[in-house]
This record gives sequence, structure tokens and C-alpha cells, in this order.
Amino acid sequence: MRFYDALQLDPAVLKAKIRTSESAGERRRLWIAMAMRSLLIVMFAILCISPAANVFGAENNPMAVALFCILLGVRFVDFNYCIKDSMINLAIIFLLLLFAPVVADYVHPLLAVFIHFAAFFAILIMGADRPEFGNGGLFGFAYVFLTGNPVTGILFWKRFALTGIGYLICGAIFLAKHRDKNRNIPFRQIISRFDMSTEKSRWQLRMALGVSLVLTLGNCLQIQRFMWIGFACAALLSTYPYSVSIKQRYLHRVAGVVAGSALFFVIYQLTPDSLHSMLGPLGGICLGFCADYRFKTAFNCFGALMMAAGLYGVGNAAALRVVNNVAGLSFAVAVIWLYQKLVESRFENRAADVQESAG
Repeated sequence: MRFYDALQLDPAVLKAKIRTSESAGERRRLWIAMAMRSLLIVMFAILCISPAANVFGAENNPMAVALFCILLGVRFVDFNYCIKDSMINLAIIFLLLLFAPVVADYVHPLLAVFIHFAAFFAILIMGADRPEFGNGGLFGFAYVFLTGNPVTGILFWKRFALTGIGYLICGAIFLAKHRDKNRNIPFRQIISRFDMSTEKSRWQLRMALGVSLVLTLGNCLQIQRFMWIGFACAALLSTYPYSVSIKQRYLHRVAGVVAGSALFFVIYQLTPDSLHSMLGPLGGICLGFCADYRFKTAFNCFGALMMAAGLYGVGNAAALRVVNNVAGLSFAVAVIWLYQKLVESRFENRAADVQESAG
């Protein structure tokens, strides 16, 4: 394997190869590749996001972060249909990410629920036909982040320009990587496949309902950093397939958030003020070595708490991080339970009846 190819691999894959390698030299080479990969991603993020803040305003950092994450994702995961329809739908997804959070912020909460649901459900249909590859979680993060940071006036038009530039870059990468895939599958075929008897379709509906409800509730109650509630809720709802243990993921995220918040608090107290701005990149570098969801969750706290510590104080920010994550996860569990009772059971029984009749 070339060193460049190793840089493209997920830490979980690299660690698996390290465990099975019989050569000490190869293991050392793979560890170096993992370290270089992590450092390069953080450096690339800084080089992409910092200039965007300077040009388009710090208030548009959330869009820059969302675009950066999407850019990393589109390199590896296509939409499972032809490139022409994919390029059109990628533009629509970007427009929905741009407009829907802003429009929902201006209307009555009851109408906001429908706007969030329609926009995010459309995003999942267009961009998450294979949810096992993580596009649901990626777009869920972007949508929640942008909903928590709407802009108006000149800042909105700057965000519009940033989104256009982001589309050109992401679209070019998407085209280069996936142009020859699924040539004979139009998007209308994906729409025709939507069927509530399938697990994927029920997952798409459940996630759209849960995210739209939690965002509207957070906005109505004016909860501090309600984005964190949204992130936690979306992370649990994005779990696919259903056979993955929701309880285990719940507990792993809580453990990661508690550990990450506590670790950030300790490091923040021990380091001088001049080094506090480095804690976010430090968390990003450590994240590049993580394969376990608990450790990923822990080091994800660093960037979020670095920004929140200046607003609330490091102790309050850490406590709020834990409380909001538990609230978001608990809300997601409630959505999953109700959805199972009201929707899942009906269609599972219907599918069983069809199989029995066919037999």
C-alpha cells in the first residue's frame, strides 16, 4: 500500500491493519500515516475556515465548517444515482441548508416544524440513500449547526456567496470522484423506491421528524447552546441500521461527553490563557487517532467548549455541554420509542402479513 493510500483510510481501518501487520516497519509506517492524516486534516480545516471568516465574517463560520465537513464527505460517498441528477441535487441541498434555517427563524414555531421537516427530509432523500455510509449524520450536523446560527442582512448575502463557492468546490470534487458511477440510475428511481415497508425509508422519516421537532423545541424554549441538544439528538437518530444498539450508543456518547468535558476543564485550568486557542486544534488532532465512538465524542468536545468557554466560563460551559447532550439523547430516545409504537409496529406487522399471504 502506498503512503498516500494509507492517508485516505479511516483510523479504524488503519488500526485494524496495524494489529494484523507482522512487520514492525509496516506498523510504524501506518502509525506515521495516521498521525500525518490527522495533522493534515486539522491544517486543511484551518486553511479553509480562517480565510472564510476573514472574507465573509465570523458569523458565517458555521457555514464554512459545514462546507468543510461536506467537502471531506463527498470525496468518498456518492448519492447512489447518476452524476447529472446528483450535481443538481447537491445544489438543492446547499440551497436548503442556506435558506431553510433562516426562513424557519422568522415564522411561527408550528410552521417552523414543517419547514425544518420538509427541508431536512428532502435532504435525506436526495443525499442519504445509503445511510450506512454516514451522510445522514453529516447533513444532520450541518443543518443543526446552521439552524443554531442564522444570519440576516448583508451577512446572509455573504453566506450566500460562501455557499456558492462551496458548491463549486464540492461539486468539482464530487464530479471528479463519482462521475462514472450509477450511470443508469436516475433520481426519480430513488424517489420511486421510497416505501415505508423498508427500513431505510422509515429511518429517513424518523430522523427528519426528530430533528425538526428538537430544533423547534429548542428555539421555542430559548435553551442556551440548544445546538448541542440538536447534535446529540441527530447523532442518535442517524444510527443505521436499526440493529445497532441505541442503548449502547446512548451510553457511549454520555461517557464520551462527560470524559471530554472533564478533560477539557482540567487542561483549560492548567494552561495559560495564551494557549487556550490551541485546545480546539489539539482536540482535532487527537480525534484523528480515534476509532471508538466514545473517544471521538470526547475529543469533539474540545472545539465546542473552546468557543463556549469565553461566553459562559469553562466550568459552566462544561456542565452545559453534559446537560444538553443528555437532554438531546433523551429526546431522541423518546422519539424512537414513540415512532416504534406509532409507526414501526404498523409497517412491520403489514410486512409480516404480506409475507404470510405470499407463503
